[in-house]
Amino acid sequence: MTSTPTARDLTLAQILERQRLAFLADPQPGAGVRRDRIQRLKQLVLDNAAELTEAMREDYGSRPETFSTLTDIASSIPDLDHQRAHVRKWMRPTRVSRALEAVGFTQQVRHDPKGVVGIIGPWNFPLYLTIVPAGSALGAGNRVMMRPSSVTARTTEVLCRRAPEYFAVDELAVAGPEHGRGSDFSALAFDHLFFTGSPAVGKSVAADAARNLTPVTLELGGKNPVLVDTSADIDRAARSIASARLVNGGQVCMCPDYVFVPRDRLDTFCDTVLDQWRTSLPAIVGNPEYTAIVNDSNYERIVGLVDDAVAKGARRRDAAPAAERLPDPLTRKIAPTLLTGVTPDMEIDSDEVFGPVLTVFGYDTLDDAIRYVTDRPSPLVLYWYGEKNERFEVVADRTRSGSIYGNDFGIGMASSAIPFGGVGNSGMGGYHGHYGFRTFTHERAVALHSFDADVSQLMVPPFTRGKKRLASAYLGAMRARTRLGL
Repeated sequence: MTSTPTARDLTLAQILERQRLAFLADPQPGAGVRRDRIQRLKQLVLDNAAELTEAMREDYGSRPETFSTLTDIASSIPDLDHQRAHVRKWMRPTRVSRALEAVGFTQQVRHDPKGVVGIIGPWNFPLYLTIVPAGSALGAGNRVMMRPSSVTARTTEVLCRRAPEYFAVDELAVAGPEHGRGSDFSALAFDHLFFTGSPAVGKSVAADAARNLTPVTLELGGKNPVLVDTSADIDRAARSIASARLVNGGQVCMCPDYVFVPRDRLDTFCDTVLDQWRTSLPAIVGNPEYTAIVNDSNYERIVGLVDDAVAKGARRRDAAPAAERLPDPLTRKIAPTLLTGVTPDMEIDSDEVFGPVLTVFGYDTLDDAIRYVTDRPSPLVLYWYGEKNERFEVVADRTRSGSIYGNDFGIGMASSAIPFGGVGNSGMGGYHGHYGFRTFTHERAVALHSFDADVSQLMVPPFTRGKKRLASAYLGAMRARTRLGL
């Protein structure tokens, strides 16, 4: 008896062909099928939680089990539950006008699956940022090919080994190192390609997809600014921002990168940030609860950004325990570091840090801070600390970012009711909840009527006197609407 092949038995092209044929055989899977696929995706995550968290710890060298459980395992489930609960409603055609239907003119919007969806995941949250979009794609009725990051190789190995226990290869397949480079995956003729990662790699992925006219969703990063208003509680703001900078060792696309603080509160803010770091981290090098930088190249890049800034005149202060020598290349740990006096000629002024380093500026007027933000590529998140006042509305109106979060870290991720996504340099498209379903769905217009009239006859010769009168009347009606401001 021949065993059922898994992704490891097939090439990328063969997997794509199997999934495409399977989709063509069942192009409109019912709600029950979709809900079952999402349920199995949940089981894949939850049944293997311990193995996955251990794999993530090994990939990083130091990553707390509690953190991985919270962010990559447990946090993957609510959006899957949201998809599963609502997919039956979302997949129904949308009726446009019952009144028009009553006179024989039907208009509706179908929500059709796109086909085979490719998902390229990142290394910083190797499970959450791969599983959640996969759940949206399955809920939308698609087949899914996933390529987790090669940087977190042990986590990818667990997914490659365990996924076939829950899915046939023509439903959901996980591509591993045996399937080549990321560019081999992004070059496939998917019906939609979803990528999470850096803007630099995102450009390459988009170029690959363009060769096949494959639509893309790009979830990228950027230097996320924080604006601390005069109405903010400076102690609370400083401690919140200090903690936010250390999430996953600062290796989060939503982490605050630089902060603008009223100049007369700059010293108080900086002192409080450092106090928060030192209080929460009495030890770093041997502390298993402090996440390491994921690999040597990223460690060296971050250390180089700080060294370059200091060499060019920036002031550096860090929260290194007195008895420890940091940064430490063996453990790839960098003490939480605060920089002031950063200028445009320093590399850190333009490069996303993606590590435990925070730049702080003082500002005299809010216009100064806004001008700095708008002179740079649009970030994924803009943070605001303070009241939702007129100054907040000015910042929201005059800046561009994927999202605006106020008075806490990443709070928009707690709900499936609002989208998550970037703009400009920080990405295109969004997902979570219904927004994820729509990302992986083709909104297909349907219009038909049962009239005796034939509209096409009005648009071809001969253009009779009656047609001319009709065209003139139509133009006149449009002019009247315009005069009335309708």
